[in-house]
Amino acid sequence: MTKWVYSFGAGQNDGKAEMRNLLGGKGANLAEMASIGLPVPPGFTITTEVCTYYYDHGKSYPPELEAQVAEALARVEKAVGNRFGDHRKPLLVSVRSGARVSMPGMMDTVLNLGLNDQTVEGLAAGSGDARFAWDSYRRFIQMFGSVVLGIDHHRFEEIIEHVKLDAGLIEDTQLSAQDWHRVVAGYKDMVLEVKGEPFPQDPKAQLWAAIGAVFGSWMNPRANTYRRLHDIPADWGTAVNVQAMVFGNMGEDCATGVCFTRDPSTGENIFYGEYLINAQGEDVVAGIRTPQPMSKARAKPGERSMEEAMPNAYRELVEVRAKLEKHYADMQAIEFTVQQNKLYMLQTRNGKRTAAASLKIAVDMAQEGLISETEAVKRVNPSALDQLLHPTLDPKAPRKLLAKGLPASPGAACGTVVFSADEAEARAQKGESVILVRIETSPEDIHGMHAAKGILTTRGGMTSHAAVVARGMGRPCVAGAGGVTVDYHSQVLSAGGQHVRAGETITLDGATGEIFIGAVPMVEPQLSGDFATLMGWADKVRRLRVRANAETPLDADTARKFGAEGIGLCRTEHMFFDPDRIGAVRQMIMSETERGRREALAKLLPFQRKDFSELFRIMAGLPVTIRLLDPPLHEFLPHGEAEIAEVAAALGTDPEAMHRRAEELSEANPMLGHRGCRLGISYPEIYEMQARAIFEAAVAIGKETGKAPVPEIMIPLVATRRELEITKAQVDKVAQEVFAESGYHVEYYVGTMIELPRAALTADKIAEVGDFFSFGTNDLTQTTFGLSRDDAGKFLPLYVEKGIMPKDPFVSIDPEGVGALVKIATEKGRSVKPDLKLGICGEHGGDPASIMFCEEAGLDYVSCSPYRVPVARLAAAQAALSGGADRTA
Repeated sequence: MTKWVYSFGAGQNDGKAEMRNLLGGKGANLAEMASIGLPVPPGFTITTEVCTYYYDHGKSYPPELEAQVAEALARVEKAVGNRFGDHRKPLLVSVRSGARVSMPGMMDTVLNLGLNDQTVEGLAAGSGDARFAWDSYRRFIQMFGSVVLGIDHHRFEEIIEHVKLDAGLIEDTQLSAQDWHRVVAGYKDMVLEVKGEPFPQDPKAQLWAAIGAVFGSWMNPRANTYRRLHDIPADWGTAVNVQAMVFGNMGEDCATGVCFTRDPSTGENIFYGEYLINAQGEDVVAGIRTPQPMSKARAKPGERSMEEAMPNAYRELVEVRAKLEKHYADMQAIEFTVQQNKLYMLQTRNGKRTAAASLKIAVDMAQEGLISETEAVKRVNPSALDQLLHPTLDPKAPRKLLAKGLPASPGAACGTVVFSADEAEARAQKGESVILVRIETSPEDIHGMHAAKGILTTRGGMTSHAAVVARGMGRPCVAGAGGVTVDYHSQVLSAGGQHVRAGETITLDGATGEIFIGAVPMVEPQLSGDFATLMGWADKVRRLRVRANAETPLDADTARKFGAEGIGLCRTEHMFFDPDRIGAVRQMIMSETERGRREALAKLLPFQRKDFSELFRIMAGLPVTIRLLDPPLHEFLPHGEAEIAEVAAALGTDPEAMHRRAEELSEANPMLGHRGCRLGISYPEIYEMQARAIFEAAVAIGKETGKAPVPEIMIPLVATRRELEITKAQVDKVAQEVFAESGYHVEYYVGTMIELPRAALTADKIAEVGDFFSFGTNDLTQTTFGLSRDDAGKFLPLYVEKGIMPKDPFVSIDPEGVGALVKIATEKGRSVKPDLKLGICGEHGGDPASIMFCEEAGLDYVSCSPYRVPVARLAAAQAALSGGADRTA
């Protein structure tokens, strides 16, 4: 017969900590605490498998469950010496949820279950305190009515307020037994009125109704939302814990509290928490009364710490703290009750903590010998490091929310609102902090984006131009804020009836996507100390190398500071966005003759040579992968009469001819148009210029430093072997010319970006020509799914919400489709060249789940934006420690 119920406490511990999946975190930990001798009130856990059964069988229970619950309840009765439903010595129980991972506040709890009109008298007689008994009864009706019967919480509060008003009292604690008797009568009348039937008096019926409510709460809207946000599968289910009640509200020698074995905000090794005398647990968490500090050291004037008020119970709790940390080897969140000066442990679990605290606790515990260095590496969530690499909002600071968009680039920024890139640059040059607000950004905005402290767009997704460029620059960015409207003419942004004008201040939180009115104080990051220690431990165990996507000296410097081991993607088209160069680029594109293009390219050659020289110098001795020009033409075509006239003048032609040329070059779908190697084959002079700039820069740095860089030249958007043959021959030809002219030779490689399904499927043929592959997973995702990455943000969140896709495939790699193509290309490429170097350079390069996939697929490196380098280093270490396997279960 299947065992559906597991007992704990009073010498009967059926469960263990490792049975978390079956018993839930709370149930497993209650059994574990009882087994190591901590004072746990006895009870039993109904397993998560019952929850699964409940939903699979029309919200019904296994036939054996009722008998197993009755047997376990009898065991609790024997241990406590009271009987469930007995009028003289009633056993009261709590009914709590308990999923395998902590979901604080998401599901429901009922306390004091078993009280009715008769047992309340027994509780009053047994405790000698009628006020306590009737207070407990009203709490039970209130919780049961809200959780099980679905009556709005405020209906109960209104009744209490009326009684207090009649009695001329202010605080709940001032109400007498008779007052609480009146409250209970009011509650029962209201339940009868709302539900059309009396409040249930049968304790057994109460118990099964509460059990059903806890299982039902697994699928309530807030639990569903929490699971979606934290990637918790719905089929895990919740357990139900039924436990003998102990009372913190029986008088001045009773208390309840919540504490952490270390500070959850900072990670300091100090006992941190709050308690209340003469209270039950919900009083602490609900904010009904102001809790007091645990220790004298943290008490402010007028506060009375538990250390002073209950010294014996406090000393025992301090011993429990040490015992739990040693046993679980992690910071614990503890719930406790003191009943008549006796301490009882109600729960322990690994405590929620900030990123800073997570880092400090992991490093400190390793240095204290509680855990190993590799365990410390596994303890810190790589994505949480984003909070440590950028300025963040002071969590204690007040704020006024305007709207919310996508958290496109982490960090916090505060500044005055400007609506144009030119104004952003002009104001920044005067030392002003500005936030650039655009409907969407374009390459023309690059100077304003660089000058701004943060960027806000109302359109675009996580891989939009604004998002990608902002991440590369390390600028906080909120994108796709659909609830915000921008009026360029009146210079106003609006959301939810609130308006912000140009020159007024807003604050962006790029980690959450929130936009606040006014200035919110910030906290600067610290990258030494514990951060550096953990990164050192991570680097010792990871296999994947970590490079950065960088094309400016600032990007490259930042990447080196964060530990990048080279450049995995230098997007040369980003180098052309500068106002000094965009004119020459447009002349090159708009020219109808090779001569005109070569004249424009001659203007760009010195810029490119200088660009590459700076990158080679910063990345001395490290690989630098340079992607030749891959511009979707629409990003570079002139817009408006002034820009067209400027290009026409430079080319010596009339604006009308330029209008016609722009129309000829415009494309219905530019992301699938005349770009990448297609452009290099149509106009070979473009790639020739870039190759010359690369090799002349490499030669110059080699002569200057005595150590020549090794450029890796990457041909974009290759679909066929022949395309790579043609473009590689162009590069090789220029290389030999430069080496002959300079009398200096540098080693170099020519490879390709695998970003089209056809390239992945024919990778063995392409590998015969190419020296390396780099997977451009942004475009590979786009072309595999047939999605525009700039437009998909309008509906992909709905797909994720409905479970059609587990995650946004532009944020985390799709292992079944895009991942399958990567694995096919890896296998085929290495069947031709076993040592073929393979990397990934799309935005997925900084996503921990995608890095796990890269480890599993056997790639050599990942490349990501500079500010994601530490995230990638830690994620790569965790991937190596897990063997690349799925670690979500």
